[in-house]
Amino acid sequence: MTDRLKNIRLLLLDVDGVMTDGRIIFDSNGIESKFFNVKDGHGIKMVQRAGVEVGIISGRESKVVVNRAAELGIGIVYQKCLDKLTPYLKILETTGLDHAQVAFVGDDVIDIPVMRRAGFAAAPADAVAEVIPHAHFVTQNRGGWGAVREVCDLLLKEQGVWDEITERYYK
Repeated sequence: MTDRLKNIRLLLLDVDGVMTDGRIIFDSNGIESKFFNVKDGHGIKMVQRAGVEVGIISGRESKVVVNRAAELGIGIVYQKCLDKLTPYLKILETTGLDHAQVAFVGDDVIDIPVMRRAGFAAAPADAVAEVIPHAHFVTQNRGGWGAVREVCDLLLKEQGVWDEITERYYK
């Protein structure tokens, strides 16, 4: 696993079922809400501090995702992607990265084409069964409940920068 993770320069994430628990809440006015885990957000910020860019490829479109991405400083955001491979390939072209430099976290069959190409593919513990054979790593945590943080921590540790990134918390 270290070989797959050592060259990762971009972490791409699905949203529903990965960054959230997959629930979509609409109030009586039709306003959408999603629940994001603050620990996942902190993991994303630590990965960014280590020089790994983070992006989102989501099948749905939501203003909530735009807001969360802005809050976390995520500049690569593709939404309403029923074909996630097309934006993935566009991201590679734009960034100049190759497959081996990209990690992707997905939880459903729509994510499989990207998972099959990314240098490192992960899935939350509650991903659909069809996704699991395409993952190099399955988290212990469910989507929206720390799965992203688990991948971020693993990435930092396998790249040998965990101590450097976290040293300020132990002063």
